[in-house]
Amino acid sequence: MKLEWKAEDVLRGVRGQSLHTQDWTAHGVSIDSRTVCKDDLFIAIRGDALDGHDYVRAAFDAGATAAIVDKQPPNTPPDAALVFVDDTFTALQDLGRVGRARAKAKIIGITGSVGKTSTKEQLRLMLGAVNDTYANEGSLNNHWGVPLSLARLPATTTYGIFELGMNHAGEMAALAHEVHPDVAIITNVEAVHLEFFASVGAIADAKAEVFLGMAPSGTAVLNADNEHFARLVAAARTQGLKKILSFGKTSKSDAVLISSKLYEATTEIEAEIMGCKYKFAIGALGEHLALNALAGLLACHAVDADIETCMEALAGYRTPPRRGNVQRLTLQTGGTITIIDQTFNASPVATKAAIRLLGQVATASGKRKVVALGDMKELGDKAALLHTDLLPALLEANIDCVHCCGPLMFHLHQVLPEKMKGALAENSTALAPLVAQETKDGDIVMVKGSKSTHMEEVVHALLALGECEPDNQKLAS
Repeated sequence: MKLEWKAEDVLRGVRGQSLHTQDWTAHGVSIDSRTVCKDDLFIAIRGDALDGHDYVRAAFDAGATAAIVDKQPPNTPPDAALVFVDDTFTALQDLGRVGRARAKAKIIGITGSVGKTSTKEQLRLMLGAVNDTYANEGSLNNHWGVPLSLARLPATTTYGIFELGMNHAGEMAALAHEVHPDVAIITNVEAVHLEFFASVGAIADAKAEVFLGMAPSGTAVLNADNEHFARLVAAARTQGLKKILSFGKTSKSDAVLISSKLYEATTEIEAEIMGCKYKFAIGALGEHLALNALAGLLACHAVDADIETCMEALAGYRTPPRRGNVQRLTLQTGGTITIIDQTFNASPVATKAAIRLLGQVATASGKRKVVALGDMKELGDKAALLHTDLLPALLEANIDCVHCCGPLMFHLHQVLPEKMKGALAENSTALAPLVAQETKDGDIVMVKGSKSTHMEEVVHALLALGECEPDNQKLAS
């Protein structure tokens, strides 16, 4: 599976011009000169703070074979392969559209309030066990990440998987028209980005825009347990989709989660999928991962991939960094602690799920369950209430100590029972040493907060207490 962009195809696709005859082939596409590899096509994007044209020379020095520009960049060699366009961002979108149009792959689009990335990575693993599979990297799921990912889609790959993100109405529609998914998964709809929406129902409508880019022959995969399931089904029907598959604990779902059990670094699952019962395992912890897996398996079914082969591949799944990965640490002072790093981002539903997961961990007598929480952002005028609403989940999970930072988590700290109250700080930088100081031998510490709170500072302070053990995916027991 190799990406190939010939000069003539790029020039035609972006409606570009060259000062002289071009005869080159690119095997990668980049908009960041720091990540350019040999034979990449570099696109000089203008950002809010930086102009990619200032880094064209650096891209060629790093091995780029050509560059798309909308003005003459400084210090480039006279024979540099430059493609001139009216606007480089438009050119990026055009190249993405051409990439999608020439692809022979079955395309799966994934959106939802939480669980997009884990579902994408599970699908990458499952479909990769069947045939050539491409998925967008990291969080390249927005207005520039999606066209870049489409431009990187090899024309001959069998499956393409695209995570699609949004936080405003209308954004998903634009991405959906670019990706044209054959299958669309909506993992769930929850109170995320409420700052930009009047209600959670409005968020559901924005997620449902993914159907606007689909043909009537496409398949929607929806969460039957979500309160907005019927609303999403109606939206899919309105767009002419006739194939709608559901997943969840609800017994009438096409993929039903019968049970999920946690064993050290594994979640063992019993499920009924399209009328057949299966038992399989995921190489990571959490019921939420089991539900994501069911969504992914329905997508595999929709693209005619072998379900059992896909299931077997899930045993090799590992949680991506900062999304629940587990690190066990031998302390310099003796003993061990376990860190669950959930610092990539946070929302009410994801934070409650993380708390429940910690509560399910079986610990020996005297070992504490500890959480360090940073603010959950973009929640609008209900932010304070949504933070205090974490208390029932903390009580149900029998959490021993709760550390908080940020003006919104202050509201949670105020309602915590005295025996549960840990440190309270203005920000993660101030909280980090306090959490490290209070951590004891045997503690299991879960750290979570929105990306902008930089709760990774707390994880770094904990990691400084000792040395990670080689197997960092097992919880203390």
